[in-house]
Amino acid sequence: MTYISNTEADRAAMLNAIGVGSFEELLDNIPPEIRLEDGLELPEAVSEYEALKELRAISGRNRNSNELISFLGGGAYDHFVPSVVGAIVSRSEFSTAYTPYQPEVSQGTLQTIYEFQTMMCNLTGMDVANASMYDGGSSLAEACLLAAAHTGRDEIVIAGKVHPHYLQIARTYCGGQEINLKQTTLVDGVANVDDVRKSVTSNTAALVVQQPNFFGCLEDVFELGLIAHAQGALYVVAVDPISLGILVPPGDYGADVVVGEGQSLGIDMSYGGPYLGIFAVKQPLLRRIPGRLSGITVDSEGKRGFVLALQTREQQIRREKATSNICTNQGLMMLSACVYLSLLGKQGIQEVARLCLQKSHYLAQRLSALPGYQLKFRQRFFKEFVLETPTSPRLIIEHLLSKNIAPGLDLAGFSEHDSGLLVAVTEKRTKNEMDQFVEALQTL
Repeated sequence: MTYISNTEADRAAMLNAIGVGSFEELLDNIPPEIRLEDGLELPEAVSEYEALKELRAISGRNRNSNELISFLGGGAYDHFVPSVVGAIVSRSEFSTAYTPYQPEVSQGTLQTIYEFQTMMCNLTGMDVANASMYDGGSSLAEACLLAAAHTGRDEIVIAGKVHPHYLQIARTYCGGQEINLKQTTLVDGVANVDDVRKSVTSNTAALVVQQPNFFGCLEDVFELGLIAHAQGALYVVAVDPISLGILVPPGDYGADVVVGEGQSLGIDMSYGGPYLGIFAVKQPLLRRIPGRLSGITVDSEGKRGFVLALQTREQQIRREKATSNICTNQGLMMLSACVYLSLLGKQGIQEVARLCLQKSHYLAQRLSALPGYQLKFRQRFFKEFVLETPTSPRLIIEHLLSKNIAPGLDLAGFSEHDSGLLVAVTEKRTKNEMDQFVEALQTL
């Protein structure tokens, strides 16, 4: 039995054992301006029933995608999630599993990771994939660190419009290692290729592009890859995995690292997470990939087995030799994507991608025909586009929410330099729902 002391003398003895005279001395490194001076203003304690009742009331104030016709995008999309995904991931052997440190008792988890890695390689055209990233933003940030470590350079060039949240995370990751992120200019919603060519130098560790980009536009990824490699920089591409059902995979146009957000692969929007980061590389970068890898082998009797391979986390090897300190993978999210991809197969992913493409272009055509509305950019797009509106996007959002339609995202909420309504259309949206969207704008 473990005894926890709570007397004044025992507390003083414990503090003395670690070389401090009081608990306050432990807080010396916390700046006074961010300390709480007056204590927490907590309500009176309530029973479990009362707490649950209050939480349900708060939850009921939210509007979810089952109640709304959703055209939200910007990294989180209302794709269809087959019921079997939830049925499988909720099984106790999966929902209670953790990091498979002991492969001999974790064969199911390791096989799932292995299958997911294989599917990601098939989808992206890359050689190796992991299953350990938290989301699209952390994947991009880890790719920046990988590029700097591999090339010995300290500058990352951003081409085109990459998700602002991803860049915030990347800057946080890179700031402590004095890696600089340089943003290039845009032309009609995509990368200014001439500016990118001037910006990528012998000091550039990686050129980063998002395809489709944050505005939904398709970048000239072939030309950008040539620019990166001409200067010896790595080429990092952030993808929407659904788009790869019809777009050329990054491995075919020279990507060295592919990252992305896997939420669209059978994972509910869930008010922003937990999500799933995709991370895949070409063979030469195998030993620099962060997180964990599941490998296949045979035991002493020749039977197939799965193991953790090339473990490069700082928990497992010397810190100075580690590629990253990223630890817990989004196991259930990875499993959800694995089940989703297994159900749809190659043809299913292609069909979902085609539906997104066709439906988004139908809605874009109808919206841009309304007086005062037009597409902001004249670029090709996949399932997302920016609409210029005659009135504030915020007012449009408020008006349409009253009609149970979530029309998209106000770009001003992401950057003071951007404007317009970002509209996303998935395979779930019907012609009737899209027509309702158009009719609702006509009554504004």
